[in-house]
Amino acid sequence: MHASPALHCTPLTGLERRLLDHFYRQHGSRMRTPADGQPWVARSVSIVAGLNLTPVEGGHWLTGLLVDPQWRQQGVASCLMEAAMAGLDAKVWLFCHPDLLPFYHRLAFELAVDLPEALAGRLHRYQRHKPLIALQYTPPMPPTGGGIDA
Repeated sequence: MHASPALHCTPLTGLERRLLDHFYRQHGSRMRTPADGQPWVARSVSIVAGLNLTPVEGGHWLTGLLVDPQWRQQGVASCLMEAAMAGLDAKVWLFCHPDLLPFYHRLAFELAVDLPEALAGRLHRYQRHKPLIALQYTPPMPPTGGGIDA
């Protein structure tokens, strides 16, 4: 069993970006790191999970979430997603199989109501071949200065 405190979730930069593509290939995935995306990984001794955040109009598109099968059901995906989305001040969209809705709902994702045009077109094309739904995360509003100064 693996312990979550041993995880370090960080973005990849420069030449490190290739490490996520290697992780995908190791696990038989056809996913790739988009050229304009920001790859993130969770590491223990080696990479155990990865995802990409790509800028789109009005926010970011989250793709490529993959967790090593030996590390699943241990909170790795949640930890990685929370780290990658921390500090974002715009919406995050993703496409997933309807069976994954409970997982993403726990991370404050809801059914998308205002999908950017570029993503709406992709979703329509992807839905021709597999059942997918679009979800969105809206970051909480920062607190306003309504308090009393001392």
